[in-house]
Amino acid sequence: MRKRFTVAIAIIFLGISWQTVGAGQDDRAQLVSVTRWTVPEMWFGGFSGIEISEDGTDIVVMSDRSHFGRARLRRSAGEIVDVELIDQERMLDVWGRPPKGLLRDAEGLAQIGVGPYYVSFEGQGRLEAFEQPGGKGKSIKAGRVFEKMKPNGGMEALALDGQGRLYTLAEEPVGDPKVAQVFRFDGRKWSTPFHISRSDVFKPVGADFGPDGRFYLLERGFNGIAFRSRVRRFTIGPDGFTDETVLFTTISGMHDNLEGLTVWKDSNGLIRLTMISDDNFRFVQRTEVVEYVVPKSP
Repeated sequence: MRKRFTVAIAIIFLGISWQTVGAGQDDRAQLVSVTRWTVPEMWFGGFSGIEISEDGTDIVVMSDRSHFGRARLRRSAGEIVDVELIDQERMLDVWGRPPKGLLRDAEGLAQIGVGPYYVSFEGQGRLEAFEQPGGKGKSIKAGRVFEKMKPNGGMEALALDGQGRLYTLAEEPVGDPKVAQVFRFDGRKWSTPFHISRSDVFKPVGADFGPDGRFYLLERGFNGIAFRSRVRRFTIGPDGFTDETVLFTTISGMHDNLEGLTVWKDSNGLIRLTMISDDNFRFVQRTEVVEYVVPKSP
């Protein structure tokens, strides 16, 4: 069973959010749809990663209990009105076995076109590549710096650029608490070429490169009761991450625990931010597919 939340209430919350962060903020993205997704199966839930097809129809999602799921988004007038599960597969490790315990904590997901799916893991921090959901994982060389990451504060945000380079950020600080180091893997070695500012409120949990070549970062805040979300956009150049723009900031409780982000361009040429929430397998939380659109700059 899948049912759609009305967007009207969420838009009211978004308006409150704008007043909360101040009219001078660059809150440019507009909420399009919030759709609750339910499947009455034990594996369902805990989604931390999402990738979408170029036409915005099909998604691949990944849970932090090492499951892949394929689903189709049903749209009406550009809004997501339903999510239809197609199939699901257990994730397999490099030995072809389902990972268990701390080894199954999959958090970041990145893919381009028909290329492999790259997955980052917390718990025992590592990276693996999968030619297809359900296939056996292939280990990706990890830098020694990842050993310094906290077991529950490691590589949640993972993105792949147009040159096939992986980018990741730790959820919790590694070193300076005011700076988020950006780690990059070029296929041979890891480097730390860039850094961005880190908030006391928000932590990096999802990332993607858009069709415009810019870097989009989903961040989460938690006050002990409810979650907040923020998305920032950056241009990457010789001087690092520049042109920081806050696309939206929500108040607590507007959405559930948004963790996965995928960025694409719709038929009108507009950038869309499609996100999925991690319900932590708790009945008081919910799995949501949330979508914002970024209007063209004047």
